[in-house]
Amino acid sequence: MESCPLIKNILLLDSEGKRVAVKYYSDDWPTNTAKETFEKAVFTKTQKTNARTEAEIAMFENCIIVYKFVQDLHFFVTGGEDENELILATVLQGFFDAVGLLLRGNADKKEALENLDLILLCLDEIVDGGIILETDANVIAGKVASNSLDAGASLSEQTISQALATAREHLTRSLLK
Repeated sequence: MESCPLIKNILLLDSEGKRVAVKYYSDDWPTNTAKETFEKAVFTKTQKTNARTEAEIAMFENCIIVYKFVQDLHFFVTGGEDENELILATVLQGFFDAVGLLLRGNADKKEALENLDLILLCLDEIVDGGIILETDANVIAGKVASNSLDAGASLSEQTISQALATAREHLTRSLLK
């Protein structure tokens, strides 16, 4: 039976294996402790590799992990053991490049933490519920950047949540007058 590729998680860890931004789409790790244990194990298994120039692939706990490092950030995308590595690598490259664009080429832990909201939005634009939505870094970065538009933008340029927030703000102002 054919199905669409599913992502189990996307991890962004620092050079010590600690979380910067993570998103889980699978119930394989039901507790926060299980998630942290998995992250530490993945980091330990991959830290001695040189995944700085191109993505590397590893099998770990019946999962395929595609990963890449830049400065003090470690990017990981995990899929099931029967997922296509090229698709996982495409998701990883899209996330990696989008973060690079959003951080204006200065992808390090300090900059990532200062722009954590953009990175989390980036994760939401790439995958939803494990299903891949977008892999083009320019499109992802464009959508994330448009989410940070000011309230003065026309309603046609805003997302639904932004439009609702703008409407709520206008309603609050009109009630307070």
